[in-house]
Amino acid sequence: MLRVGGMVPLTTIDYPGQLACVLFCQGCAWRCRYCHNPQLIPPRGTEEVDWRRVLAFLQRRQDLLDAVVFSGGEPTLQDALPDAMDEVRALGFRIGLHSAGIKPAAFAKVLAGADWVGFDVKALPEDCQAITRVEGSGSANWRSLEHLLASGVDYECRTTVHWHLFEPARLLVLAQRLSQLGVKRFAVQLVRTERMFDPLLSSVSAQALLPELWAEMRELFPAFVLRG
Repeated sequence: MLRVGGMVPLTTIDYPGQLACVLFCQGCAWRCRYCHNPQLIPPRGTEEVDWRRVLAFLQRRQDLLDAVVFSGGEPTLQDALPDAMDEVRALGFRIGLHSAGIKPAAFAKVLAGADWVGFDVKALPEDCQAITRVEGSGSANWRSLEHLLASGVDYECRTTVHWHLFEPARLLVLAQRLSQLGVKRFAVQLVRTERMFDPLLSSVSAQALLPELWAEMRELFPAFVLRG
């Protein structure tokens, strides 16, 4: 059964335009320095929610919620994910997926079961390892992005920014490359520093307001969002 490390019973921000529940899947193969859910990184968690309890909760919410979002951690690392998505869809919910495409083949396998994907583009391929601390993460991340763009599934690409790990100029190059690939919706999420995986990473991620940078990005995409 799917290992769920936690859940948010109701959210309006994790699946665009839908009232949703978020299931945080346990386990992640990357070690992103700014990760604000470090308790979800180990393959087993101390506060896991039994899958049968999750289904019972969703059955009680069938007339109140529109969608269920599988987040993480990295949900696509669990072999139980496709069946779990099918079970939730059978209850009448739309399916959302938050993923960084850590394993491109696994990511491609579950795409057909999703109605919407929030895809984490960590950085330019050559810069990803500085964030994830895992060799080859850049090529995996961008290969999965190619799968997503070819799938026809509705999506948003998003990049989390800690200014000690990102130069504004590199962020602009990243946005330009995404635009060239045909990405239509891109969000920059300024990091939440109250809890991060790397205790040595500064809790201050200050940077100028950068209005010119955001203006340039708005020109690149039909939809651009700045969060935080």
